[in-house]
Amino acid sequence: MAQAFFGGVHPHDMKAATNEKAIEQLAPPAVVVIPMSMHFGAPCTPLVKVGDQVKVGQKIGEFRGLGAPIHASVSGTVKAVEPRPYSMGGNMMSVVIENDFQNTLSEEVKAPADPDALSVEEMVEMVKNAGIVGMGGATFPTHVKISGGIGKVDTVIINGAECEPYITGDHRTMLERPEEIIGGCRYLAKMFGVDKVVIGVEDNKQNGIDAMNKVIAEQKAPVVVEPLRCRYPQGGEKQLCQAITGKQVPPGGLPSNIGCAVFNINTTCAIYRAITQGMPVVNKIVTVSGSGVVEPKNIECPIGTPVSNLFDACGGLKEGTYKLVCGGPMMGMAQYTADIPVGKGTGAMLAFCADEEKTVEHPQCIRCGKCVAACPMHLEPLFMYQYASKGMVEELEAANIMDCMECGACAYICPARVHLTHMFKTGKQLVKNKAAADKAAAEAKKAAEEKKEAVNK
Repeated sequence: MAQAFFGGVHPHDMKAATNEKAIEQLAPPAVVVIPMSMHFGAPCTPLVKVGDQVKVGQKIGEFRGLGAPIHASVSGTVKAVEPRPYSMGGNMMSVVIENDFQNTLSEEVKAPADPDALSVEEMVEMVKNAGIVGMGGATFPTHVKISGGIGKVDTVIINGAECEPYITGDHRTMLERPEEIIGGCRYLAKMFGVDKVVIGVEDNKQNGIDAMNKVIAEQKAPVVVEPLRCRYPQGGEKQLCQAITGKQVPPGGLPSNIGCAVFNINTTCAIYRAITQGMPVVNKIVTVSGSGVVEPKNIECPIGTPVSNLFDACGGLKEGTYKLVCGGPMMGMAQYTADIPVGKGTGAMLAFCADEEKTVEHPQCIRCGKCVAACPMHLEPLFMYQYASKGMVEELEAANIMDCMECGACAYICPARVHLTHMFKTGKQLVKNKAAADKAAAEAKKAAEEKKEAVNK
């Protein structure tokens, strides 16, 4: 039975504009711009150069260490390999491909003769080669999560909460592609060696729950759909673990610490396609919505599609649009241009107009404590805000600021409209900078001592 997690808020879900609209295929873009960083970890190294001919599914970026490979999403000619605007800010080395509109599939894409006969090691390798990451936005490499959890995880959870306002891509996937979701769950169950996989879905998506339960019954799949009460941030993996299992992830810990592994709905579909077809991640479903969009839609497009193409496919932007947000309104990032590409973790592009800007230039905390009650991580945002604004790094560490998931629940509930989440991003960077400086100082001290010992000898 679903449990309740601590804190959280109840924003208007704003999903009515798109939750009944089927996923549309975008007309192929003339050019795609594929950034070499669409995963948690160091950017990939480009494997192609200007003038090269590429095909759909061909590997064009290789990773080292923690990461995932990157593939061409269209066939055509490489026109540039250079830094381009990027949704996370600044510029990122990108491969620019001019589409030949032939959609030629790469020879690298090979479907196994019998997917059900694959060993666990072979499936994990296919997931790695497909470049699958957390497609809900976290973008952590999926093969690392799987291989690191085998033997330790006893509860595999699929995140179908989709608790952020406006976003409906996962909901539509449940309705239109339930076979892929359940198929991906079967392979995850096999890889982790568990007897069932649990899909957590907020109960405002009852038709999605029904669609998946129908397929589960037909296939007699080892999958259970768990309806969850609507509350943000239900889709946070730590909150989802608590809601499903009743266990809390310890401070500074991960779901694996309590025997859980969490995967997004579309990540699960990508696992199914990788194992059954050998197909890497080349497309993404994006919800295009908000008061500034003429005709909101759910659109599937090639990775690297310029966001401006998505807005054009929705009839353009309304006059008076003042803000673009990549992601949801709670955790997304404001953008200064629509000339950014769709990445593996891009779940939504929102545009806002009208009287929706509610920020205050000089907000004053009234110490009401609502932010403390709303924080799902048991933190004290009002004190963290003071510490961060004054640069008090040791106090920030003592307040466990690194446990902040930047969900925005505190900023949403704050009656004074204090810029809490923004300040916590700044505070976390201060902690990281101090840690890096302390490490450098310790290494310098050690080197000096070693040099002194060498001289004395």
